[in-house]
Amino acid sequence: MIDTHCHIDGPAFEADRRQVVERARAAGVTDIVVPGVAPSGWEGIVELCRGEDCLHAALGIHPQALPDLDPGDDDRHLADLETWLTGSGAVAVGECGLDGPAAAAGASLDRQRAVLRGHLAIARRLALPVLLHSLRAQDAMREELERDGLPSGGVLHSFSGSAEQVAPFAALGLHFSFAGPVTWGSARKPLAAARAIPLARLLVETDAPDQTPHPHRGGRNEPGYLPLVVRGLSDALGLPADDVERVTTANARRLFLLPEERP
Repeated sequence: MIDTHCHIDGPAFEADRRQVVERARAAGVTDIVVPGVAPSGWEGIVELCRGEDCLHAALGIHPQALPDLDPGDDDRHLADLETWLTGSGAVAVGECGLDGPAAAAGASLDRQRAVLRGHLAIARRLALPVLLHSLRAQDAMREELERDGLPSGGVLHSFSGSAEQVAPFAALGLHFSFAGPVTWGSARKPLAAARAIPLARLLVETDAPDQTPHPHRGGRNEPGYLPLVVRGLSDALGLPADDVERVTTANARRLFLLPEERP
C-alpha cells in the first residue's frame, strides 16, 4: 500500500516518528508521500525523506498558509520552491491549491489562483505531478487546470467533490485520493464520488495526523491506519480489499514514478 498524502513531518509525530514509520511498514505500507505546506518546512521534509527510503518528498505552499505569508514575497517563495524541487528527489509539487476558508481568512482567491498558477508552471517545467488541495473551490480549480493542462498529471487529495464533478476533473488527467472519511458511518458524498471514479485514477491516503478513520476517529491519525481506508473503499466499491490495494498501489507508483517495492 502507498499512503499518497501524510504529514509525518509535523509536530504531531515529533515524539514517536520512528515508531510510526515502523508501524506503517508492519501494516503493509511500503511508501509514504510527505507534502510540504510552507517554505519554512521544505528543508526539513527533504532531509527527513533522505533518511528514510520509504518517505518521498513533495514541496509546495498550501493556500491555508498564505494568510501568514507576505503577498509581496509570493514570487520569491515560488522561485525558491523551484530551486528546492530541482535535484531534491521530490516526487511531486504541492500541497497547493485553492481553499474557500483561506479566502475568508485573508488570502484572496485571486492571490490563491496566482500562487497556484506558479505551482503549475513549475510542475510543467520539472515534469512533476501536482498534489492539489481543493476545498469549496471546485469550479475555480477546474478553471485553473483547464488553462494550460497538467502534462505530468496530479491528484485531488482527499477528494471532497461530488460524483458529478468527477468526469470533468478526470478529463484533465487527474487522479482522486480518499482518506478516513470513507470509513465514517455518516459518509455519503465521498462514497458516491468514489464509485464514479475509474479504477485507474483511484488513490488512497491518510492525510495524517488528520481525518482519522473509524474506529480510531477522534485520535491522532497515522499511516499505519491506511488499511482501514482501503477497507472503506472496498466496501463502497463492492471489491475485495486486496484488489483495491493492488490497484491503488500500482496507480501511485505510476503517477509518482516510485520504484517497485524493495525486498
